[in-house]
Amino acid sequence: MLNEQVRQIMTKDPVTAAPNNSIAEVTELMVSNGLNQLPVVENGILVGMITTHDLWKDSLNPEVNHAEISSIMSKKVIKIAPKDKVGTAAELFMDRRFKTLPVVNLDNELKGVVTAFDVMRLTLKKEYPNPILYKEVING
Repeated sequence: MLNEQVRQIMTKDPVTAAPNNSIAEVTELMVSNGLNQLPVVENGILVGMITTHDLWKDSLNPEVNHAEISSIMSKKVIKIAPKDKVGTAAELFMDRRFKTLPVVNLDNELKGVVTAFDVMRLTLKKEYPNPILYKEVING
């Protein structure tokens, strides 16, 4: 199961932000979609990641809400390729202590995202094909 390719479990066409989005816009986007991390994309190319931690750092300064997220996003991003193994993603989640990996091709074009939850769901489905609890969430 951990030898399967990431593209088999990734979310295609994830919610993204643009570098010129304001912090307020991205905060609303993350809250309304229940997300803690978003890839930042410009013309289809991954240029960064924005996290709730990035947003919280200066949240007490009202002027910051109008700033562009490019001023606070992480530009050095750990990413993974669609053909990389799920086990590689699991190792990165364990080692780096983050929950979302952007999936990019050789041209750094965003193809999707894979989350720690995606890896857990794959593992659970293999071990317990007919879960009793949270059946609608796990099989969804």
